[in-house]
Amino acid sequence: MRRPAPTSLPPIGRVPGFRALIGMSLLGFAGYALLLPAAPLWAVRGGADEGGAGLINAVLMLATVLTQTTVPWALRRIGWRPTMVAGVLLLGLPSLLFAVTDHLPWLLVLSAVRGTGFAVLTVCGSSAVAALVDGPRHGRAIGLYGLSIALPQLVLVPGAAWIAETLDFGVVFALGALPAIAVPFAARLGRCLDRLAREDTPAPDESAAPGRGRALRGLVVPALVLLAVTAPGGALLTFTPQLAGTAGVAALGLLAFTGVTALSRWAVGGFADRYGPSVFLAPLLALCAGGLVLCAWAIADGGTRPVLLVLGMAIVGVSYGSLQNLTLVASFAAVPRRQHSTASAVWNIGFDAGTGLGSLVVGFVAAGTSFSVGLLTTAVVCVVAAGAVLVVPVAGGARGPRPSA
Repeated sequence: MRRPAPTSLPPIGRVPGFRALIGMSLLGFAGYALLLPAAPLWAVRGGADEGGAGLINAVLMLATVLTQTTVPWALRRIGWRPTMVAGVLLLGLPSLLFAVTDHLPWLLVLSAVRGTGFAVLTVCGSSAVAALVDGPRHGRAIGLYGLSIALPQLVLVPGAAWIAETLDFGVVFALGALPAIAVPFAARLGRCLDRLAREDTPAPDESAAPGRGRALRGLVVPALVLLAVTAPGGALLTFTPQLAGTAGVAALGLLAFTGVTALSRWAVGGFADRYGPSVFLAPLLALCAGGLVLCAWAIADGGTRPVLLVLGMAIVGVSYGSLQNLTLVASFAAVPRRQHSTASAVWNIGFDAGTGLGSLVVGFVAAGTSFSVGLLTTAVVCVVAAGAVLVVPVAGGARGPRPSA
């Protein structure tokens, strides 16, 4: 069912605080993107096997998920500004210490600290979108916010391995501290959001809003869909430099994956606002499974078919980017405004749990069998999730947009 398009609204980019959000996100995710493929390679150089390399990002995401459960509480008790400033510092500064050691235990400790900061950045970033922009334009606002997340990954994920191997790992670790210089953006955005929080009163339609338990149940399906697609996404981001065979093929595959991800997350926003997210979920999960099968075929038998691998990664990127936007729109639609930080936390837990599990599961499956079998395992998860979406209704489907709070 077609949704009415919102009219007579100011451009999203001119909403107070939105540009600061973009600046914080660009710098924060730049540091995240650089170390995502580079830190496992650094661990391998220090003597770790595939399983140990997978643990790097798995620990990063475990710490992220555990911290994300506490971020809504921190925002209520401490405030937006100090919470976000602490987050960008925790994400950025530990990167400098990676150059000191390549021993796996210390790398895991540093990854855990970075995960704490990443949790703050992710929950606060997506919560800020909902706090700054009116409900009928959440899809497009999330699309623009998604570009600020995806563009650093588009440039830096494919380039991280090249920088490390051509220049030096120390250059990667120095650039990985970029989130620390996002402090002014975090402080400015925090002041804006703290002011909005003081002025905010519940909207009239929230007097009959669902209870916390019911609202949380509405967030489960979007989070599981996101987990299903970010598991293979996390595996590709972590292991492409190892499964591609050459640095050139790895860079091209990651460029295709991150580029399509960025465009898809931005482009699907208008469709989400107009038609609702639920109609797109199952087809995109099925498309992701098809792309993963193609990737697995491309690296079967110990060889690499570069064209098939790059094509498969691009197909996965369509689903990976689109479903990030759609599931966040569905999460915000499932709860009243006062619970948007909770919706953001649950959504980010699904995202980061999937990324970490993808790295962990595919790494250990590859250590025992092959990367091809590991990718096929995640394809099965996508197919199962697609079937579940067809059975269980998702918020934000056929109903109209939520009133602006």
